[in-house]
Amino acid sequence: MKRVLAAVVLGMLLVLSLGSSMSAAQKSVGIVISTLNNPFFVVLAKNAEKRAIELGYKPIVLDCQNDPIKEASNVEDLIAQKASIILLNTSEASSAVNSVKKCNKAGIPVICLDRAIPGGESAMFITSDNVAGGRMAGEFLAKKLNYKGNVVELEGVLGISATRDRGEGFDSVIAKYPGLKLIAKQTADFDRGKGLQVMENLIQAHPSIDAVFAQNDEMALGAMRALEAANLLKKVIVVGYDGIEDALVAVDSGKMTATIAQRFDELGIKAVEYADKILKGESVPKHVALDVALVTSDNVKEYLKAIGK
Repeated sequence: MKRVLAAVVLGMLLVLSLGSSMSAAQKSVGIVISTLNNPFFVVLAKNAEKRAIELGYKPIVLDCQNDPIKEASNVEDLIAQKASIILLNTSEASSAVNSVKKCNKAGIPVICLDRAIPGGESAMFITSDNVAGGRMAGEFLAKKLNYKGNVVELEGVLGISATRDRGEGFDSVIAKYPGLKLIAKQTADFDRGKGLQVMENLIQAHPSIDAVFAQNDEMALGAMRALEAANLLKKVIVVGYDGIEDALVAVDSGKMTATIAQRFDELGIKAVEYADKILKGESVPKHVALDVALVTSDNVKEYLKAIGK
């Protein structure tokens, strides 16, 4: 009996030891997100986390709350935890350079997620084709205005590649048409509340506004509230960027004219799949830009159906 009991105990210890060893051997993927107060990044992080689990990794999702100091601390925590790879969606590009360099020193690969980081050695940069998206928004808006009118542009976080690239694409189109005037270009930090406040001020400063391009849907939705309160929404074209659910609903209702839809569901998934390749020693491209699409009243129901609405 004693021999049987000893064998059982030994077997249990071996199972526990094996489980502990497997757990210790499991590689982890750090997913550092600029803010989880934005539906775009919530979906991106959720899909990245799910794909990481499917591929056998332990995902560690950290919210930086748009705070560069918290972001730096989050990256340091992942380094201390010996994360296998870090997907970094930075809240402030220049300050993130130091974080990338610390990862380089620790031998942890970094994938720049949605936003480029201008320093250190990143393994790759994956984003949407934001220059093309900006051009798409510009051409749509120009055509809707019959190539004549006063245009306002709401910028995202200054210094971020998404802000720069979307602005570059949009501005290049507006510059082509002499009848279009970019009367104001102001940052609202990709934030809905700030979009509302900035738009309220612009309405006061510019009595004649024909169209608004907001570099993300959150700002566009805030601008819509300001225009609606001023009884201008029916007169002003509003184009957003991202394709989040609230924006799709607004396009469907006719309040927002259009949005540029990113594949943010795919962005997180693809980033993790490239992380898997890197950790397996496979080669990956240095830059990947996913396609974007124009969503208007003509095709918005297809996008709503795709998200179960």
